[in-house]
Amino acid sequence: MSGIYERLQDETEDNGRGLVPRPTDLPPLNLFEREANNVRNHTVNWQSYVQGQMISQEEFMFIRDYDSCASERLDDLIQANGAQCAKVMIRLIGRIAKEMTVRKILTLIDDMLKEKPERVNIFVEHAKKSKTSPWVPFLNLLNREDKFAVNQASRIVTKLACYGKERMGPSDLRFYFGWMRTQFTTAGNEYVQTVAECLQQLLRLNEYRESFMENEGMSVLMLVLSGKVSFQIQYQLIFCIWMVSFNPMLCSQITKYNIIPVLADILSESVKEKVSRIILAVFRNLIEKPEEKEVKQENALTMIQCKVLKHLEVLEGQKIEDEDITDDIEMLQETLHNSMHDLSSFDEYSSEVKSGRLEWSPVHKSEKFWRENAMRLNEKNYELLKMLIQLLESPDPLVLCVSAHDIGEYVRHYPRGKNVVEQLGGKHLVMQYMGHEDPNVRYEALLAVQKLMVHNWEYLGKQLPVQKDG
Repeated sequence: MSGIYERLQDETEDNGRGLVPRPTDLPPLNLFEREANNVRNHTVNWQSYVQGQMISQEEFMFIRDYDSCASERLDDLIQANGAQCAKVMIRLIGRIAKEMTVRKILTLIDDMLKEKPERVNIFVEHAKKSKTSPWVPFLNLLNREDKFAVNQASRIVTKLACYGKERMGPSDLRFYFGWMRTQFTTAGNEYVQTVAECLQQLLRLNEYRESFMENEGMSVLMLVLSGKVSFQIQYQLIFCIWMVSFNPMLCSQITKYNIIPVLADILSESVKEKVSRIILAVFRNLIEKPEEKEVKQENALTMIQCKVLKHLEVLEGQKIEDEDITDDIEMLQETLHNSMHDLSSFDEYSSEVKSGRLEWSPVHKSEKFWRENAMRLNEKNYELLKMLIQLLESPDPLVLCVSAHDIGEYVRHYPRGKNVVEQLGGKHLVMQYMGHEDPNVRYEALLAVQKLMVHNWEYLGKQLPVQKDG
């Protein structure tokens, strides 16, 4: 294995600053970066704020010197006036309302921290004197109307929360992750890439991954990835999933968010090597990181069900030179092939149901399968049966057909099946499809309903007047 995985894992468990994107991973300048360049070139008349008594003479002299300081002398100025630097800049963003000036101050702060992350200490020391946390003044800016200023403040919050020794507490994290959720789900948000960059930075630290999961962060990422987004956003959000998957406990939890089917779809359609690379890295973690053997096996079976092996063969045929990709392809192929050898018919069925992608695979129509395995749908508090009932709300006619059929077979072969399905709300859902526009759905729904309602199920298929298409 190449060194990237060991290096990335070490860095994500450390301070997270060492992860450097490859040149091929760097996107063109986005809206935020173009606006930031305009702000840097903007000249503020600081003297006017003194004349208007909005800032003191001392504050004016410092911000004037800072704003006009040559880059090679900036470090000396900050080291000599660190306490004043933090004090003046935070006071200015709290006093000045003019949009362009607030943009300028925030950009000066962000650039300062980006150039030398250890400069967060001047804001940490200032916060100690006021008995607060260094990111609080900037969290308060996230409700402003100016979207550039809001996202610049977000970048500063992230740097302060990651580069210093103090970690953001549960309350502030809940607020910040809530703000991010809103940004990701706001239609037409042109700053999503910037928000994703902040989340990438936060999730490099293990301390923030659990809070991210607790605040329903993963469900939001999957909501975005399930829609139409650019390959750059795909890469960034899947990178975030990858960061979470380094935590063994969380790695065992995240597949419940339908991650494998969604990423398998993206992998099958992706034309960008960096997107394929990060998806394979996630898949590798989903097999290697969980501590429970059962979870590893289940993830492997879901990948098989989602035709990941086929996608790996396509990638292998592209003669990719990236060692990380070829290494992951080899590892995943070996693991998935081994899993297939140990695959029982019930394992196959279980992984298909959990993937949500039902089709007429042989097990569904096998009398022997249902006779031997119907009661296994009761395991883990009816886990698979509940999933089948949930799939009755799918918009896909094929999924409706197969799920209705399987519920009927469950009732056929499990004496208490009728009562269980009715208690779980399945009977009502099946019945509503007896008038479905698709004749195949109507057929399977009618057959399932009659199995739910009468005892002589052996002859129902012959008695039904509805003819199944195809």
